[in-house]
Amino acid sequence: MTTAAARAPFARRGAGVRVAVVVPCFDEALTVGGVVDGVRAALPGAQVHVVDNASSDGTAAVAAAHGAVVHHEPRPGKGHAVRRAFEDVDADVYVLIDGDGTYDAAAAGSLVDLLLAGGHDVVVGTRRPASATAHRPGHAAGNRALNGLVNGLFGTGYTDMLSGYRVMSRAFVASFPARSAGFEVETEMAVHAAVGGFGCVEVPLGFTERPAGSVSKLRTVRDGLRIAACAVRLRGSLLGAATAPGRSTDRSAGRSPVR
Repeated sequence: MTTAAARAPFARRGAGVRVAVVVPCFDEALTVGGVVDGVRAALPGAQVHVVDNASSDGTAAVAAAHGAVVHHEPRPGKGHAVRRAFEDVDADVYVLIDGDGTYDAAAAGSLVDLLLAGGHDVVVGTRRPASATAHRPGHAAGNRALNGLVNGLFGTGYTDMLSGYRVMSRAFVASFPARSAGFEVETEMAVHAAVGGFGCVEVPLGFTERPAGSVSKLRTVRDGLRIAACAVRLRGSLLGAATAPGRSTDRSAGRSPVR
């Protein structure tokens, strides 16, 4: 996995390049307005799309009041929300960012610049906690373990494949199958980039804790097991395809050089 430093301000977007920001949300009324404002400031001219995943706290109304286009996905789960966005939104560059206010929205311009500079189809904003409390107990260790699992299964070098902040090319999004229902969607993206030959780079960014009153929807053990199962299942699917008549059994066949 290549690592790059975050660069300052959004400068390379050429005329006619359509940038869409996708913000999947479930009960994020407290934070989504600030996220929408932040990415709109970082990416002038980009359209911000908030996918309301059956929230009950007025998330959709807050997002609309801050200038976002609101989409509705009644099926619960982040994977369903991401699939809805990819089906509904047509763009040349896609920015995916969680609506919980923990990511540095101001860095969106530099991430898009890096993608447009060439050589990458995916730019992942990897989390560097601003404080000891930015990660919930168990999340940092679980993240390391799941990265290690995927790296071992697919020969990749991810350090934070579960980050909810990434920029993707149109080619990547158009080819992404989006089969996951929940928090496994980032794992599915990481594996798709690797086996599909899409160039991927990681950019370390600041990561803060949720504000008071904001609650994480991730269930550490339950969702961690689902993510691990997803990785194993995807590896099994790849092996099945590779061992079909006339197909190579090379473990690294089709893998992107992302180490």
